[in-house]
Amino acid sequence: MAEITNFRGEAQIVEQIAPIDLVVNQLILRVGDRVRKARERRGIPRRVLSEMSGVSPRYLAQLETGEGNISIALLQRIAVALDHKIEWFVGEDDPWTSDALRVADLYRQSNGQIQQSVLQLLNPVTPGRKKTRRICLLGLRGAGKSTLGTIVSARLGVPFLELNREIEEHSGMPVNEVIALYGQEGYRKLEEQAVQRVIAIHDTLILAVAGGVVGDPLAYNTLLNGFHTIWIKASPEEHMSRVRAQGDERPMIGNPEAMDQLKALLASREAMYDRATVKLDTSGKTLEQSTCDLMNLIEAQQFLA
Repeated sequence: MAEITNFRGEAQIVEQIAPIDLVVNQLILRVGDRVRKARERRGIPRRVLSEMSGVSPRYLAQLETGEGNISIALLQRIAVALDHKIEWFVGEDDPWTSDALRVADLYRQSNGQIQQSVLQLLNPVTPGRKKTRRICLLGLRGAGKSTLGTIVSARLGVPFLELNREIEEHSGMPVNEVIALYGQEGYRKLEEQAVQRVIAIHDTLILAVAGGVVGDPLAYNTLLNGFHTIWIKASPEEHMSRVRAQGDERPMIGNPEAMDQLKALLASREAMYDRATVKLDTSGKTLEQSTCDLMNLIEAQQFLA
């Protein structure tokens, strides 16, 4: 038998266990204690947190007393409901006394201009160095970002990543479920966090992003500042035909005005897409022609030099 102390200062007798299991038990106790404190600080009853997060009251009770081995996906739901980063619950630093976590919370709550100023102060870099060898492909769905990115990255020998895949892996659920659970605002937060993670991890890659990212000023400015951006253009008719060729008939079914809506959407975003470093028009071109054009553009602009 062995004695450990929980985060309320209470001694608990447990069976003698291996060091790694003791670390896991301490983590479970730490997470439960922090969930309880965060809930109490916000004045949220357990029943309300259950409704907000989709985690049962019984499971929350077990978690808060250190008896629940929660999955990452469920903990992420609780973190979002309590408006905290998931790291806040699992990190070894005490969130009530750690200056680093306090600064992180203040940063997250600040507007985009303040965040950019803080990043510049903490990590001053020259404009050329900021973008290093990172390339971002922008454009509406059906422009060919994923297809071209996959082919060109393989030919150039650099990693390729779709931002939505990064969001799905981090959140543990498909993007459509993320939006259904957290709404567009929650999705945009995860999108901005994903962009920051990609920049922190990769100095060289080709990234494809969702067409609507230009509607999020913070995420889009981060992309413009941290990547060599390429707007992959196509005509509205080709956007629609390419989406349908992928087997998705949703844009047309029961919507006779789908093409007019697509044209309006493209027109409304044109000025934002036009902020990209360069543009590549794939209208009327074969896949091989567009691939060669993109590779030539990357070489001419020395994006990977």
